[in-house]
Amino acid sequence: MLFMTIAEYIANQLFNQGVRFVFGIPGGPSIPYLEAFKAAGIEFILTSNEASAGIMADVTARLTGIPGVCHATFGPGATNIATGVGGALLDRSPVIVFTSEMNDAMVNRVSQMNINHQKLFEPLTKATYRMNAGNVAEVMDSALRHCQEQYPGPVHIGLPADISGIEIDTLPITVNVSEKISYQNDTHKIIYLLGQSRRPVLAVGLTAARLGIKTELLAFLERFKMPVLITPMAKGLIPEDHPCFAGVLFHSLSDYLEDIYTNSDLIIGVGYDPVEYNYESWLPPVPLVHFDIIEPDIYPSDGITPYVGPASEWFKLLHNLKSDSLIFDPTTIKGIRDEMLSVFNGFTNHFGPAAALKVIQDELPADTILTADVGSHLHLIGQFWQTHGTGKIIITNGWSGMGFGIPAALAAQMNNPDSTVVCITGDGGFLMMAGELLTARRYNLPVIVIVFSDGELNLIKVKQSWKNLSPYGTMLYQGDLFGADTFLGVKVVRADSHESMRKAVIEALSINEPVIINAVIDPEDYKWLIVRR
Repeated sequence: MLFMTIAEYIANQLFNQGVRFVFGIPGGPSIPYLEAFKAAGIEFILTSNEASAGIMADVTARLTGIPGVCHATFGPGATNIATGVGGALLDRSPVIVFTSEMNDAMVNRVSQMNINHQKLFEPLTKATYRMNAGNVAEVMDSALRHCQEQYPGPVHIGLPADISGIEIDTLPITVNVSEKISYQNDTHKIIYLLGQSRRPVLAVGLTAARLGIKTELLAFLERFKMPVLITPMAKGLIPEDHPCFAGVLFHSLSDYLEDIYTNSDLIIGVGYDPVEYNYESWLPPVPLVHFDIIEPDIYPSDGITPYVGPASEWFKLLHNLKSDSLIFDPTTIKGIRDEMLSVFNGFTNHFGPAAALKVIQDELPADTILTADVGSHLHLIGQFWQTHGTGKIIITNGWSGMGFGIPAALAAQMNNPDSTVVCITGDGGFLMMAGELLTARRYNLPVIVIVFSDGELNLIKVKQSWKNLSPYGTMLYQGDLFGADTFLGVKVVRADSHESMRKAVIEALSINEPVIINAVIDPEDYKWLIVRR
């Protein structure tokens, strides 16, 4: 028999799963858990905002394949962390979120900071539990399994304030994740559609990227050559210079891709997750074969044929295409890509977002880990950033919450301490999470935060212009964003031209500490480069 406190048991279970960080802000009832984490070899990472803790847990899970873990206290702590938890839900990351809760005597009474956490987290998680002395092992086992089962996502565990020190008689449980797939596939129809197709187009998405099927995909394209479209969160799954790569759906200048998919006779969705961009927003009037690992949430249509099963089975079925009969013209794809790049480069003769991005790309190492916040700049990054096959780009698209970029970069740096990690954010997203610069200082994280400063919520301004409305409610400030060469003790380097941007990036790379580049840009590029939806 092994006796340990509930706090110790939780910490040991997490450590056995490979967890090395817990992100959050503690409350009084959290203290025993912090001590248990420390004793088990898990570092508690103090953030400035609980939402950041959820984002950092999400990104940690993406980078390691191990559940990310975050923590918040009663009421306002829980509501704050909910923003990051929602990201884990719709960006498909296995995360466990712990919150302190009132004890049984107070949980249903009116008291300070008290709300029903199970009701709060129910729509934001795959499951929510309230732990007690009798269900600790069951809850931990279920949470660790459930958060990793497909699609992965967050699971919430409420910790009553008075249970941490209770001793329980149990042994650690080894968790084995088992996938159960039960779906009636119409393989005969799929084989028929594949065999009849002459001009198929592959649409590859988030699920494919999460499953890491790059090797299988590239091997498949060696034999079956066809245009490939990807969603933003699948960026990097296929090299940008691959002859089959056409471009990124939904992001900058993606209307140029219409010539590719409107001339197809079959769309093949490979790990395409509609949470990023629903099929019906772009699908031409041709059949769709959709390969997934769970029953898809797709708008019903006679033209859609899903297949649910492991990725290995997808490629076996896809070999029913007739490679000798496929019509593929790589010059068409290259022509469209070249035209899109020419338009982008046409905006680099003045210091706007296109010019700033080009300088950043030229100066950063090829294997840079880039995190990008939500905003107009993300549309340009999603389409034109080059991963070079070695770099990574980390974004939120299913959730699309502003403020993602900085905490994502901190998590990336913690999990990849020897890598160059850069965040590109707008000034709106920066202002939401500016306090995390102190987190970067506290943990000596040499992230480079590049702020595209234009003084406005530009994406909203652009959308107002589509409705022929004057800008309203979008101005963030007047004058310079920082007005100083430091911010919260972090060096600020101003860049307002091609050359000063180049010098700023080179200087930032030479500093082994966090640094901010204040890129003061002309935002007018955006209204021409962002596709109206």
